[in-house]
Amino acid sequence: MGRRNQKARAPELIEVDIHDLLPDGRGVGRRDGKAVFVAGALNGERVRANIIDRHRQYDEAVTLEVLLPSPDRVAPRCAHFGVCGGCVLQHLDSAVQIAAKQKTLLDNLERIGKVEARNLLPALTGDAWGYRRRGRLSVRHVEKKGRTLVGFRELNGKYVADIASCHVLDPRVGMRIDRIAELVSSLQARASIPQIEIAMGDVTVALVIRHLNPLSPADRQAMMEFAEREQIAILLQPGNNDSVHPLGADEVPLSFRIPAADVELDFKPLDFIQVNADMNQRMIAHALALLDVQPSDNVLDLFCGLGNFTLPIARRARSVVGVEGEHGLVERARHNARRNGIDNAEFFVADLASDQSQSEWAQRSYDKLLIDPARAGADQVIGWLGKRKIPRIVYVSCHPGSLARDAGLLVHEHGYRLSSAGVMDMFPHTAHVESIALFER
Repeated sequence: MGRRNQKARAPELIEVDIHDLLPDGRGVGRRDGKAVFVAGALNGERVRANIIDRHRQYDEAVTLEVLLPSPDRVAPRCAHFGVCGGCVLQHLDSAVQIAAKQKTLLDNLERIGKVEARNLLPALTGDAWGYRRRGRLSVRHVEKKGRTLVGFRELNGKYVADIASCHVLDPRVGMRIDRIAELVSSLQARASIPQIEIAMGDVTVALVIRHLNPLSPADRQAMMEFAEREQIAILLQPGNNDSVHPLGADEVPLSFRIPAADVELDFKPLDFIQVNADMNQRMIAHALALLDVQPSDNVLDLFCGLGNFTLPIARRARSVVGVEGEHGLVERARHNARRNGIDNAEFFVADLASDQSQSEWAQRSYDKLLIDPARAGADQVIGWLGKRKIPRIVYVSCHPGSLARDAGLLVHEHGYRLSSAGVMDMFPHTAHVESIALFER
């Protein structure tokens, strides 16, 4: 919801007791019978806050001082916390963060899907720092400051946060934000560079620099010297995603291994990959254990991407079919199967937001189904695939609301039971909730 009053307002200070925590990390209080959502406040605290926006049903505020701290409050590691919007929960103990995410999942299942998991899976957790290997940094040259800002957006979403480092990014980039900003600030094209994409494989670190105007020879030379000095590959993006190309003549090899399955996956800098490398390994093992893949199984993997789940499944199953809507990812998935000597995996391109029931791959018989959709969920898929009555479904979700809706469809319309569900802390210190659920006939 947009700001009602964009003009600077005089401070409107309040003291408020916080009695709940929103999924986005803001504390919930009440003032004169009206809800107040307070950034930087935790459940059980009393804070002094400044109201920054008013709405009919609630007000928004920012914590200025914690008068009575929660026992769950911890000191944020990052000096930019409270300004940078990259992560909003650093002030909350990690164990309490994951408990809050588990509660968000269960509340969504009950409220939206009208379902309850028979078994609550223990939360899957990993290292809470330096985990992020993909991301998009905003760039803005500020003439008055005489330098360029590189970072995530501020909490208000309007400005680029003035940061020197980031503790949730893989340190190969997170501890070099200031050096990347110095590079951009030195370029003639600094005012026409809006963003930098980050992509890190196990070995190679790549930056994709979006530029709206052609680069001068001097700028290209400065970038090449930076890339060599920092051992970072630089790619340029003058137009759409298809315009991405290496700064130099050599291709930029990006890949990551999944040791438990003895596979290595190549990917392109703008491809979707799981952001958290360590948690991805844990998640794959977790999902395959829930799926209970047997050597005689024929498995279907929907929204398969470049084969992150498909190829580990192929190591265990009789056969696996992966389906994805993006042509480039399917090409990479087929390449990755060949690269790893896997011949029992087939990949198809299909629009999974439409009825695919008449597709050749959809009419085959499957013993197990793994589904890993985007935030919108998979209600369209469930509408036609649910009638196939595949005995066992594992659903990996990046949005608890769409998972809850789809769980309701599977349980109430297609005769499944929600056997188990739980969260996976793919994005520590953020409000993002990644979860997994097992459905059985």
